[in-house]
Amino acid sequence: MTIRNALLAAITLLVPVSAQASGIPQPGDFYFISRDQQGTFVGSHKLYLEYSSGLKQVSYCNRDYYVRSHSVAWTQFETELGRTVQIEYNFGRGWRPICERPQDQVALADLGIDMQPREFLQQSQNDDKPVSRLSAISGIFNKSKAESRYKSYHTR
Repeated sequence: MTIRNALLAAITLLVPVSAQASGIPQPGDFYFISRDQQGTFVGSHKLYLEYSSGLKQVSYCNRDYYVRSHSVAWTQFETELGRTVQIEYNFGRGWRPICERPQDQVALADLGIDMQPREFLQQSQNDDKPVSRLSAISGIFNKSKAESRYKSYHTR
C-alpha cells in the first residue's frame, strides 16, 4: 500500500459519516430537478430551508428558500438547453413535483447579478474552491486533476 493510499484510507476513517452523507438526498429535502424531453433525470441542485453563508433568500411558488446563485443560473441554463426544471420534494418514497418553472420566478438579475447564465456558470466554475475538509485534503493528492476537482456532475 502506498503512502498516498494509506493517508486516504486514514482520512476516510477519521471523517464523520454524516459529513460523507451530506450530499445524499434525504426525506424532507427540496431540489431543483432537471429532466430531458423524455422525462429522464438530468441533474439537480438543492434548495435549503435555513440560511447559511453564501446562500440567497428567494421565493418560489409562495414559499421561501435559500439557494446558491449558481443554482439559479443553472435553472436558467437548463431551460435554455430545452430541459424542464421544477422543484421536487423528497417524501421518502420518491419525488413529488411541487413547483413548476422556477427559472421564471427567480433569475440572476433578481439576485443583483448582471450576467448571462452560461457566463456566470463558467465564471463560478473557475472561482469555486473546495468547501469541505475532505475536498481540500483530496485536492492536495490530485494536483494533476486540478481543474476537474472543482466541477460538479452538473457542469461536466
